[in-house]
Amino acid sequence: MAMIELGFGRQNFHPLKRKSSLLLKLIAVVFAVLLFCEFLIYYLAIFQCNWPEVKTTASDGEQATREPVLKAMFLADTHLLGEFLGHWLDKLRREWQMERAFQTALWLLQPEVVFILGDIFDEGKWSTPEAWVDDVERFQKMFRHPSHVQLKVVAGNHDIGFHYEMNTYKVERFEKVFSSERLFSWKGINFVMVNSVALNGDGCGICSETEAELIEVSHRLNCSREARGSSRCGPGPLLPTSAPVLLQHYPLYRRSDANCSGEDAAPPEERDIPFKENYDVLSQEASQKLLWWLQPRLVLSGHTHSACEVHHGGRVPELSVPSFSWRNRNNPSFIMGSITPTDYTLSKCYLPREDVVLIIYCGVVGFLVVLTLTHFGLLASPFLSGLNLLGKRKTR
Repeated sequence: MAMIELGFGRQNFHPLKRKSSLLLKLIAVVFAVLLFCEFLIYYLAIFQCNWPEVKTTASDGEQATREPVLKAMFLADTHLLGEFLGHWLDKLRREWQMERAFQTALWLLQPEVVFILGDIFDEGKWSTPEAWVDDVERFQKMFRHPSHVQLKVVAGNHDIGFHYEMNTYKVERFEKVFSSERLFSWKGINFVMVNSVALNGDGCGICSETEAELIEVSHRLNCSREARGSSRCGPGPLLPTSAPVLLQHYPLYRRSDANCSGEDAAPPEERDIPFKENYDVLSQEASQKLLWWLQPRLVLSGHTHSACEVHHGGRVPELSVPSFSWRNRNNPSFIMGSITPTDYTLSKCYLPREDVVLIIYCGVVGFLVVLTLTHFGLLASPFLSGLNLLGKRKTR
């Protein structure tokens, strides 16, 4: 009787062992694919990016001096979802993608300053005070950074509303969190950060205040280019003499994206669609004012979610920075800039493509289904079938 019971126990043991073996295989495969698609793939993509080389020697006519290089990252249109729009899974997925991409870039590239060119939030233009606090906390968690890395942000239309939605409360709420500074100087380089939503030119209170601030910035920049001690400039500290880098959300005026090219440019069917002034781009008048007042050497903007490079007046380059989020494009990216007081070089760093990640997940799901069916004998093992077929051919 004891031998019969022992045999029965062994018969039950083998199926249980097979099930445990299958479970361990499934867990191992799932863990491996999650580790790769949610962590390692960001390191694999960003590891390929390098800071561009820039000339670091400048001559003042008598002797050459070595200029300091500032490593700056530029990204745009993160569009963190709020409480009204978007499915919770959409919010979780896209925010995790941006957090991992940003944290990986900080660790691998170690920039000194990061600029985000507007539309930080998707629903800032109508979010309640409670929702705004929640959105800000999520942003600060996702884009956390060491104290030695500076993070600078400009306002976009989704942060404070389009011109007809913008009001003092929304602007002050945004600036309370992200600062209201218009001029930032570091390592001899001037950056001018513009609230481009307020450049409608209709004389509204916020618009007039913004233009007055820009005129004051223009005055300070002009003084830095004049002889030191000029009586017109007053006794205050002078800015570095370098021409500024202009940062804003709306691009300067251009008719369309017809002349834009590259894998992250707008789709071909959208490039010839005319842009609407003060909605897709700044007006011609506002654009000319900015170029005249500030005389920038480089302009960086967002808003369109696609890349484009144009030259204004044949001499001032503007680069539209693509969206950083999978929600807006399949192949997000950011700009890396090596900048000195007299020169700069830019390069682009691409993040993992969303379709590649989805293909990997679908492929793994298919593999797990085949593995499970084969394990239970519901599907012939492809490996064994191949061996059997090969054996039959050899016997002929």
